[in-house]
Amino acid sequence: MENPKRVFVCGGGVIGVCTAYFLAKKGAAVTLIEKSDVACAASGKAGGFLAHDWCDGGPMESLARTSFNLHRSLSQQLNGPESYGYRPLTTLSLTITEPNTTTTLPSSSATLPSWVDAPARDIKTIGTFETTAQVHPQLFTKTLINNAVAHHGVKVVIGKLERLEVVGDRVKSVVLEGGRVMESDAVVLAMGPWCNKLELLSSIFRVYGIKAHSIVLEPREANAITPHALFLSYYPSKQGNPLDPEVYPRPTGEVYICGISAEEEVPDDPEGIIGDPESIGMLKRVAKTVSSHLGEGQARVKAEQACFLPCTDDGVPVIGEIPGVKGCYVATGHNCWGILNGPATGAAMAELVIDGHSSIVDLEKFSPARFARKRKA
Repeated sequence: MENPKRVFVCGGGVIGVCTAYFLAKKGAAVTLIEKSDVACAASGKAGGFLAHDWCDGGPMESLARTSFNLHRSLSQQLNGPESYGYRPLTTLSLTITEPNTTTTLPSSSATLPSWVDAPARDIKTIGTFETTAQVHPQLFTKTLINNAVAHHGVKVVIGKLERLEVVGDRVKSVVLEGGRVMESDAVVLAMGPWCNKLELLSSIFRVYGIKAHSIVLEPREANAITPHALFLSYYPSKQGNPLDPEVYPRPTGEVYICGISAEEEVPDDPEGIIGDPESIGMLKRVAKTVSSHLGEGQARVKAEQACFLPCTDDGVPVIGEIPGVKGCYVATGHNCWGILNGPATGAAMAELVIDGHSSIVDLEKFSPARFARKRKA
């Protein structure tokens, strides 16, 4: 571009980084603004699970399918298997009841991998190497931004967005905490649940945070853990209601386990988020029950953590131009599917900002204008 469009992307998670990457590839002069560090919140603490067709039948079907395929092509371009742990997975669902004593017989099933020695039942294959895969989300996000900086001229600025300056009906600049003003042709707000702290957005729609917990284990016998993602119905021994934890072995030898989530107020500082001890303790119990390889003494706990997933009131992401403010765009509300849908969201947003419309995915159903229309109705 002879006079490249100056675009500021606010938010250094997977949605913001993918948007910056694809904008820069289309020739824009891109600056990424992040308060703390790239992938410091949910994008650094997520599971990184990818599914081709799990969103079928809903508004995210086309977005998810397109993004799953984009993940595959990005992996080929960026050496994903080595750079950020991209690989296909077999995915299983199973039911586990926590034993009341320490003496239980392990399950035997042709479907169940040998390292899962819990008393399991209702074992089903729900994803194959063709339909499910994984990335290490923090490594994926950082690989993408490093590539964008090195090869496409993206600049990264660490600073807190204070406000946008809007003149007439068009965004003119971003203002950081401390008073730094940077003129812009377009701004993309991709700050997850922190989008709700901007009145410009919260006056139109609500983005709230679901606090989700996870642990990362490093088993002694990492080679014994095969690439099988597990979606559990887990019945604790002393509680009636089942939990739905998920287990993701990673090619690094780590095993990621997540679950136990609830809506909470989003704190100002993403770096200050810590997990609730009771929830973390429950995930350790899940790990020990699922596999003797993951119990205390057999696996080192590398991380005990929590993050906030951005959610909307209608369960659909918000992707598009802000009504009444030209040049101001938003991309948030992906809930647990942010890592999966990051590439297609970023590619579609780049087309929308540069070309005026998206061809890779129809963004109409994701438009923030839908909330304004509902209020009028």
